[in-house]
Amino acid sequence: MPSRNDRVEGVLLGTAAGDALGAPYEFEPPRGPELTVEMAGGGAWEPGEWTDDTAMAIAIAEVAAGGADLRDAAAQDAIVARWHEWSLDAKDVGIQTRSVLNTAARDGSPTAAGTRAASARLHEQTGRSAGNGSLMRTAPVAVAYLDDEHAMVEAARAISELTHYDPEAADAAVLWCCAIRHAVLTTELDVRIGLPHIDSERRALWSQRIEHAEATRPADIPNNGWAVAALQAAWSAIVTTAADGGGPEHLRRGLDAAVRAGYDTDTVAAIAGGLLGGAYGASAVPQQWGNQLHGWPGITGRDLAGLATAIHTKGPSGHL
Repeated sequence: MPSRNDRVEGVLLGTAAGDALGAPYEFEPPRGPELTVEMAGGGAWEPGEWTDDTAMAIAIAEVAAGGADLRDAAAQDAIVARWHEWSLDAKDVGIQTRSVLNTAARDGSPTAAGTRAASARLHEQTGRSAGNGSLMRTAPVAVAYLDDEHAMVEAARAISELTHYDPEAADAAVLWCCAIRHAVLTTELDVRIGLPHIDSERRALWSQRIEHAEATRPADIPNNGWAVAALQAAWSAIVTTAADGGGPEHLRRGLDAAVRAGYDTDTVAAIAGGLLGGAYGASAVPQQWGNQLHGWPGITGRDLAGLATAIHTKGPSGHL
């Protein structure tokens, strides 16, 4: 069994590994078994380079590693400022995230209040703002509150709402954070562990969605740019590859399956990687992948592991 610190490091390293593995295949249709899935880079991405999924998570992780409570306005202001700084030169920013950040920055530096207001207006105008952009970055929130589940749930919802005001997006973030926290604490993979934190009128629907994911291949779940479908695809990739055993090989198989789902490949694999890494640890990430990992803000996979450890020891609920 990997140590708890190894599992803490695995949350961020697994996220980045899935992200970089899926980056070259984004927007492509489902990938058949005759085709390879490799951390080879492609398009704008170098081999092992992570995308916006990990970059936005790093901004959250940096603030948490400084000891801030992510529920506080000052901490959220710092996260938003870091996202805005990153977005100015980023290779790729989600459409909804860019819209919210740009709207909030019209009168100067964006604040959490400004992005949340822009996020709420967008939701009011469209009636749906549950893209997977807040779910993809949520993993550090779980690491920050390993000993305070209720604070974690509050933080997950608050950070999600900064750019994705739809309750569906927040629900997905809560469920995945609860699953990651549970994996780090117990090594068990259980996405239902967070259902008690979902409002009662939506809980049964989420149970049905999880059951559907478990009975479906990742590639057969459409529209994985939607937070709900992205969660389903990531969980399906994990569940459908579990029969051959756990450990490092399950992490590799699960990420491979997530990428083969097609379309938003980097995001689905990043989401799956955060949970698989939380269960099996950084040591489960293939060494070749770990050696290649790098990205904004000019750091490596080793640095990511150190950042996760810093959250664990210095963050709002540290010193476990």
